[in-house]
Amino acid sequence: MSEIEPGAMAAGSRAKPVPRSAGKLRVGLISAAWGAYAHLPAWRLLEDVEVVGICTSRRETAENAARQYHVERPFWDYRAMASDPDIDIIDCGTRPNWRRDMVLAALSAGKHVYNGIPFTESFESSRRLMEAWSGSGLVGGVDAFSEWFPAHRMLRELVQDGFLGRPFACNLSFHISLFNRPRRDFPYTWFQHAEHGCSALRNLGSHALHVLLSVFGEVESVVGYDARYLDEWKFDDGSTVEPEITDTATLLLRYANGMVGTVQPCWNVVAGGSGWTLEAYGSRGRLRVQAPPSFPAHNTTELFAGTADSTCLEPVQIPPRLRNLPGGASADTLTPPAAVPMAWSFHDLLRAVREGTSCRPDFAQAWKVERILEAARRSQHTRAWVDLVHVV
Repeated sequence: MSEIEPGAMAAGSRAKPVPRSAGKLRVGLISAAWGAYAHLPAWRLLEDVEVVGICTSRRETAENAARQYHVERPFWDYRAMASDPDIDIIDCGTRPNWRRDMVLAALSAGKHVYNGIPFTESFESSRRLMEAWSGSGLVGGVDAFSEWFPAHRMLRELVQDGFLGRPFACNLSFHISLFNRPRRDFPYTWFQHAEHGCSALRNLGSHALHVLLSVFGEVESVVGYDARYLDEWKFDDGSTVEPEITDTATLLLRYANGMVGTVQPCWNVVAGGSGWTLEAYGSRGRLRVQAPPSFPAHNTTELFAGTADSTCLEPVQIPPRLRNLPGGASADTLTPPAAVPMAWSFHDLLRAVREGTSCRPDFAQAWKVERILEAARRSQHTRAWVDLVHVV
């Protein structure tokens, strides 16, 4: 099998632009849970787009969801949604191993796709998606919406403007508490089964790596360690399960720009964990992004900066152009919090569809993340650096 060149993805998959005169773009949403709760309000904020379909696994739930959320067309077969000629974009928001075939069906039917994170349940499935997408002329976006947080957008601008000088290192920790004492009705207990392709590294780590790639560029080599330390999830009703997945990982990265860095995702940290902390420094400055002990949000993630002449870091004021929603609306008008960066991500996907270009973040970046995760897996077995050029 030939290597899929990450650097050529966007050019090789240049979309055919949709003329403005074509009217509103139409979205089919797969998921009446998180998709309806967070994705739907983000889509509905935007002009020139309309959610016209919603899909679940059963007719009854699909028709109920369509009525509840005022969506025109219910679907209980994703293949039927993918083949609907009146739908332009498929938003896939279900479990990673289920999404693989949904994305393949959408691409085969000529639909643009917004796919969840983790990208798929395995490296092999990720390769299948990339082969289907590369050169298809379709836009493929991914749900790594943390890249669109105002603090991360400002961080990227400062790094690109040379604030750090020569970059030395970057360390990112993502420490939260999900499964130490979960509620019995916690909606993500299905993570426990290995078949779904979840873990702290694949879930939290994917979000972290997308941000790092968008800010600091290509990763060349990886060392990784991934393990399970919490062998039992004990629920608030006293019941327990034995998870099949890992919960704590550490990656050491070498970047193409010469920088080194670490990434440490963990979702079983007691006492709430420390949340999201990203710190980078170089010859001229230091930057730090901090969020409270939970999944970071657009309104709780802060940026701090200091130069070589400073004695401490100071808060960075982020301009309204990065804080407000597409069109200039206040981010305070949209709930839940995750819908705010999603709205920016959707906005960029729509722009890419209209113009025939690539969006941020896209399938090409997701493939880079999957190659890093696969390199970490191989490194754990070899106990050595793994060069990304060999991970294909």
